[in-house]
Amino acid sequence: MSNTRRFAHLRRRWVVLVAALSALTLTLGLASCSDDESDGKTITVGYQAFPSGDLVVKNQKWLEEALPDYTIKWTKFESGATINQAFIGNSIDIGAIGSSPVARGLSGNSPIGYKVAFVLDVAGDNEALVARNGTNINSVAELKGKTIGTALASTAHYSLLVALEQAGLSANDVKIVDLQPQAIIAAWERGDIDAAYTWLPTLDELRKTGKDLVTSRAIGQSNPTLDLGVVSNKLISDDPAAVDAWRKVQARALDLINTDPAAAAGFIGQELGISAEEAQGQLKQGIYLTPAQVASPQWLGTPGAVGNIANNLLDAAEFLVAQKQIDSAPTLEQLQEAIYVEGLPGAFDQ
Repeated sequence: MSNTRRFAHLRRRWVVLVAALSALTLTLGLASCSDDESDGKTITVGYQAFPSGDLVVKNQKWLEEALPDYTIKWTKFESGATINQAFIGNSIDIGAIGSSPVARGLSGNSPIGYKVAFVLDVAGDNEALVARNGTNINSVAELKGKTIGTALASTAHYSLLVALEQAGLSANDVKIVDLQPQAIIAAWERGDIDAAYTWLPTLDELRKTGKDLVTSRAIGQSNPTLDLGVVSNKLISDDPAAVDAWRKVQARALDLINTDPAAAAGFIGQELGISAEEAQGQLKQGIYLTPAQVASPQWLGTPGAVGNIANNLLDAAEFLVAQKQIDSAPTLEQLQEAIYVEGLPGAFDQ
């Protein structure tokens, strides 16, 4: 091969190599830009379909308005147990979850990496133990030997165990079947279960052909349960301003529920697929705090003075230990560290 041909051949190989490297660099550059744009800019919120300010925030896109540079992804879950699994899998950043699943999640040798940052509601008549018509069950004590449906590891399951204990029964005296809310309705209609402990809106469906034996409002006199907003430790560490933005819109939703329940019910009804009137009736069954109450000593508290919610979670965990539902309870100090009170009550300012 002549020097001229050899030079041309090498030149062509060099051009091809440079072109390939340029293409690879461009691809990596685009991928890097994509990662930079998405890093810290996507927040995934796990929600549940029960009446709460969380549904107002979702329906009105308040979080999207508060964080216009972020992509907000809303993912629906059936129960607190599944939300705990999502946090374990690092697939959500924020979640609406009951206090009993939170107590479970913060127990054991490997507690879930999240903190309680908000109180969505306190359970009232929006969670209850109901018996199916035709079973001739008129009291909790008469459930002995009967089949009860509930979502295991939920606040309803916790309240069911409390109700049984108060009636002189144990979990071994009944058959508890693990059922998510929609599955409870199907099992109820087939006659597979005699009773169920569940929450709205499923609860009101069961009440059409059943009756309350006890509600969480009554259980709450000794063992209150709550729906909480929890946030991953990573989001708190990486982007506390985004967490504060979320807390502000949740506080705004609580204000709306307390000052204009009809408007709030309209938004919630759209999310639940029911009328505003039905949604307002469901709202009346829950207990919705004001933002000032959320940051009070009775609930979350403030920096340096974590509120009583830590004691509430400890009581729940210790009860679950006694019921052999979990192996060990966390200490009060560990639970206090899992309550996110930085910036309160200022973080709730509109």
